[in-house]
Amino acid sequence: MKRLTIAFFALLVAGFFNESLAQTSTAPYKADYSSSFKMGNPAYANIVLNLWKDWDDNQFSRHDYFADTISMWMPDGSVTRGKAAVQEIAIKYRGAIATAKSTLHAWVPLYSTDTKDDFVCVWGTEVDTYADGKVETKELHEVWWFNKEGKVSMMRQWNSKFGN
Repeated sequence: MKRLTIAFFALLVAGFFNESLAQTSTAPYKADYSSSFKMGNPAYANIVLNLWKDWDDNQFSRHDYFADTISMWMPDGSVTRGKAAVQEIAIKYRGAIATAKSTLHAWVPLYSTDTKDDFVCVWGTEVDTYADGKVETKELHEVWWFNKEGKVSMMRQWNSKFGN
């Protein structure tokens, strides 16, 4: 299953860079955000990886990567705005988890040439163990946007839970 997931996302990422499909007028859809991408800044990918590690280690004060105006969009439909609110909710949510262990399948820094935006897409698995022994595994897809100062300005997360 893991190989299938990696292969799917590799094809998806490859599709981002297929100019013949992304730029033609014969594509069955028109992107409402962008369909013109190139590889982005690898330093931004490293920031996202550090944030994933901070989550696993429950060490939210280790880095200061968030813009004051950050927005986080979560899979349950909730949206949190502002650096202090995002940090408060993250600390509270992560505090209920005894251990978190992430495995990353892939990540890619992207730059939208028409909107002039930098962001990072990341795919991984998170295994959370709670104090009562309950274990929860979820597959994650996240998109992290960066502002012109190199700070995270927005993150959107999607997750899914597969059977055993």
